[in-house]
Parts: sequence; C-alpha cells; structure tokens
Amino acid sequence: MEMHITTAYLTFSTSGNTDIIDITRMVAERTTAEGMEEGYVVLFVPGSTASITTIEYEMGAVSDLKEAIENLAPEGKYYRHNERWGDGNGHAHVRAALLGPSLSIPVVKGHLTLGTWQQVVFIDFDNHPRQRRVVMQMCGKMKRHGN
Repeated sequence: MEMHITTAYLTFSTSGNTDIIDITRMVAERTTAEGMEEGYVVLFVPGSTASITTIEYEMGAVSDLKEAIENLAPEGKYYRHNERWGDGNGHAHVRAALLGPSLSIPVVKGHLTLGTWQQVVFIDFDNHPRQRRVVMQMCGKMKRHGN
C-alpha cells in the first residue's frame, strides 16, 4: 500500500470568548474530497488562544464545557501575561494550553471513526472575533482518481 500525505486548510470566522464551533462536516467533506480510504487525519490549530477537541455538540454539553473551562481558568482572574502584553487574553492562553492544539482521527473505509454522538469542535478562547485556520493533514491510502 502506497502512503500519501495531503495538507489542507480549513478557514472560518469566530466570535471569540469561548466560541465553540462544530467543524465535523468540514473535516469529513475535505477527507472525502481528497479520496482518503484508510489512514488518519491530524488537525492542528496554529496559534496559542484556541484548541480543538471532540464533544457531543448539543447545547447542554456545550454549555457544560464552557462552564468547566471558566472554572479551570476564569476570565476575570489575574494573569501575568496581561501585565506584559496588556491584551487581556491571559485566560485564553491558559485555556488553550489545557485543551491542546491538535487532534488525530483514524479514517476507516473512507469515513472518520467518530462515535455516534462525537463531533469535532474548534474552540476560540481569545477575547475578540478572529479569522481562524486549522491545518488538516491526511496520511494514508487514497483512492485512485480515474479508476
């Protein structure tokens, strides 16, 4: 089996302030468009104020996640980062570091192996709206186009 690596970029706007966005469809559509049969997809957030993870994307679970994040790294707490840079987003850096910048998803028979109630979410912790980008790297066996 010949292994291929393909890189793509997902871009979208966020509102900041722990904006949780379901990007599952974007990831699945791009995986299908690239003809991925078997392998894995790695998603990576370039930046230090956002994260990527999975959750059941329903409003109760999303609200619970936001509350848990606020309890772990409260926005109103003193952060030394804010003293140095004056941008007021020290909490965003801590939150992003706790959840992490990447996620790997196996692809089997052309499909992401997510659970029935499991969606891929991008979380923007920064304190203002932004244009965001996720690096999506696919590694594995691709369908032969034209065959």
